Amino acid sequence: MKTQEAIESRTSIREFSNKTVKFGEILEAIDAANQAPFAGNINNLKFLIIEMPENKKFIAEHSQQFWINDAQWIVLVCSEFKKLEDLYKDRAKNYAKQQAGAAIENMLLRITDLGLASCWVGAFTDDSIKVHFKIPDNWEIEAIIPIAYPKDKKQKQVRKIDLDKKIFWEKWKVDKKPLRYPYKDPSTHY
Repeated sequence: MKTQEAIESRTSIREFSNKTVKFGEILEAIDAANQAPFAGNINNLKFLIIEMPENKKFIAEHSQQFWINDAQWIVLVCSEFKKLEDLYKDRAKNYAKQQAGAAIENMLLRITDLGLASCWVGAFTDDSIKVHFKIPDNWEIEAIIPIAYPKDKKQKQVRKIDLDKKIFWEKWKVDKKPLRYPYKDPSTHY
């Protein structure tokens, strides 16, 4: 699948089939996350892979996302920003969140490319999940990523807001491209 096709096909899916997902495909999705850009090349992420039904049920209950139970696999994406803080001080937490977001999107695109289904879950009770899975206090859970095959292969991406409603030009709230820029076009100097 081409990159643009994966971007346009990726959608949040909450209904899964019981078709078996190979463990190697989970590793491919995590490896895609691992290829994301990292500030100072400091990869601050770890991935906790969950397969046991009682652990999936625990996550579903503590995120109030009960459909998660139907996923064959769940990946918890976790980050720690001490090394980033040593280098970037006050910007470290921002960079940690940006890196996690980039990694998660890479992961979701690879999941789509593999013909699998997922949904980025960001609402959950951090403390209870961290205690249950023995995640150290200095680590943050960035996302819960359930992975399975989709129940319905014909699901389409929800249409996003048109691009012309999302872009400003040169100044905030200027929604039309200026006809002329205040500087001369360098190609006209000859």
